[in-house]
Amino acid sequence: MIRRLIPSVVLLCICLPAQEAQQTFHIQPLRPVPELRAEALKAQPPAEQGEFLKPDLVELVKLDPTIKLDIHYASSNNFLGTPLYTEARAFLERPAAEALVRANEKLHQQGYGLLIFDGYRPWYVTKIFWDATPPQDHIYVADPAQGSRHNRGCAVDLTIYSLKTGEVLPMPSGYDEMSERAHADYAGGTAEERANRAILRSAMEAEGFTVYPEEWWHFDYKDWRKYPIVNVPFAEVEIDNGSRK
Repeated sequence: MIRRLIPSVVLLCICLPAQEAQQTFHIQPLRPVPELRAEALKAQPPAEQGEFLKPDLVELVKLDPTIKLDIHYASSNNFLGTPLYTEARAFLERPAAEALVRANEKLHQQGYGLLIFDGYRPWYVTKIFWDATPPQDHIYVADPAQGSRHNRGCAVDLTIYSLKTGEVLPMPSGYDEMSERAHADYAGGTAEERANRAILRSAMEAEGFTVYPEEWWHFDYKDWRKYPIVNVPFAEVEIDNGSRK
């Protein structure tokens, strides 16, 4: 979601149990987030032209309980410093979710598993991000007038952890870090960090995902263009899909 270094950013270190310290960038929202949230919830996503597949969002841990979650936007551990989601859950469109499970299963053979930072993101949250960020920094957030691939349920932010220890493997940068260290082809860092990043990328690309060049953790599923922008809160996903809870 965030791309490169924002001038007004403050860097904080937050210690997480059994994990490496995570670096979190904060900006000062242009207006109070509760106010922006109220406006975003009343707004409507852009009208789209063309035919799209019917959304069929699937909760990842229901497909594969070995997938771990660390949903930053359900806590204050994010760039706005306040929860944006009411529930720590992760969804993807079914084909993308099934591809992710296959990647996770193959990683298990190497002693690793997937940990998810973010998946499907309701459109109203993208609007909050945009409205909270200074105009000069809008190149670092998705424009709600276009929607994002997260809104389409076909983007996932993730990393890998050790099945043996349960701990997240070190990478060249922290999640949502806005620097060159976050780039998918960054040549710095340690050999171990680069190797871990390569393991993640190889597993994801083998199942039809493409890494975002400036974020080693962000992967887009190949069919993202086939799905519409979705604006359904997590608690209503099953209802919206027409299935029972």
